[in-house]
Amino acid sequence: MQAHSTFKLIEANEVPYSEANGGPKLTKGNFEMEYIGELQGKGELQEIKCYMTDGSATVYGFERITGNIGDKVGSFVLEHVGKYENGVLTSKRTVVKGSGTGELTGVLGDINFESGSAEEFKITLNYYFE
Repeated sequence: MQAHSTFKLIEANEVPYSEANGGPKLTKGNFEMEYIGELQGKGELQEIKCYMTDGSATVYGFERITGNIGDKVGSFVLEHVGKYENGVLTSKRTVVKGSGTGELTGVLGDINFESGSAEEFKITLNYYFE
């Protein structure tokens, strides 16, 4: 099954926590998103990044989405793994097995995401229930 949605950042805060002269910079970020569409609700993301000196970065994080997929209400957690290069973020967002609550218990799936800077981002959640 697929759920097509858009999301936008409501709040974003990213700060460095470790830097090395001539080496990579480590940051941590807190982000809040609003999802509108077949996947609807609020996302809360904690993310860490390793920025290389060329401006590229490796990205890792966890996001809890609370809301609904179609008419099923609950929450689930996405694991984010990706990279940032030349102004484009590419990531795979996978539902953490066992993280679904309420009517979303047993949900599994993923989102392949690629985007540059924008106000809103289109996504497709490919999902199923165990």
